[in-house]
Amino acid sequence: MNGDQPKIEIFEPFGAAFELMKRILFQPFDIGKWCVIGFAAFLANLSGNANLNYSPDIGDKGDWNFRSISHNATGSNDWWTSCAVPLVVGVVILVVAIVLVLLWVGCRGRFIFTDCIVRNRGAIVEPWREYRREGNSFFLFSLLVGLAVIAILAIAFVPILLPFLQGWKEGAALIASLTLGIVMVAGLVLVITAAWSLMSQLMVPVMYRRRCRALVAVREVAGLIGLRPGPIVLYLLFFFVLVLATTVISCLSLPFTCCIAAIPYVGTVILLPIYVVLAAFPLFFLRQFGPEYDVWATADLPPLTSPPAPPSEAPPPTG
Repeated sequence: MNGDQPKIEIFEPFGAAFELMKRILFQPFDIGKWCVIGFAAFLANLSGNANLNYSPDIGDKGDWNFRSISHNATGSNDWWTSCAVPLVVGVVILVVAIVLVLLWVGCRGRFIFTDCIVRNRGAIVEPWREYRREGNSFFLFSLLVGLAVIAILAIAFVPILLPFLQGWKEGAALIASLTLGIVMVAGLVLVITAAWSLMSQLMVPVMYRRRCRALVAVREVAGLIGLRPGPIVLYLLFFFVLVLATTVISCLSLPFTCCIAAIPYVGTVILLPIYVVLAAFPLFFLRQFGPEYDVWATADLPPLTSPPAPPSEAPPPTG
């Protein structure tokens, strides 16, 4: 990347990603390959779409209040301390364990899905084993980032909790503190979401191409951002527009599919062309920075980036 910097395009990689999607899924159409790649996309989405909701409040008619049960059963709080607290702790541990497993599988799935796109194949077991080290490294890095984000957000919540801890009930100070806290948290969430989305999208191709660990990929991506911040910011903004459009399409697909698209994995298979385009777009964007970032440099089947040029006409004979 020495000398003149290459021109970084935004729309051309998206067009190339669309062409590659057509080649992978429709040229020719293979339902078995489609379902396997859809499963890879489903696994990849687990690293960002794990959403487990637990609500012990049943409502006014079905009151499952542990304190009421304890009084009715024993007339004291012994049941709460001996049974309910361990039960709640066990449920929390189980939920945390499930979230961690989904995150781990999702991080490994990111490399599986990338491999399916790069090599134009439907495979799960082979890339799962081949990119085990990279997937585990990405999982540990994601976990550390998640813990750091929780700590940062906890600190940002202090202006919101401070009035209640000090016993404020009303007044301009309370409104100002709550407003400041909400703005801080919302701003932090937006910045963290954008930063992690950009880093994770570019880290995975770098790790896939270089066969390196997460910290090496972070340094590489940070160097690219520092070198060409303008095109990368434009890429991020355009990708957010694509995500917004994908969200709208996903919502519109629910009534047309009788809510079948809301079923896990089934919805991914139905909307697989969108997922393939969104996953291939960062790969084509990143390859513009040089052959060391081209995931197809060592692949067996290079992607179709543009239609083949027509053969040139034979030059007229010279006398």
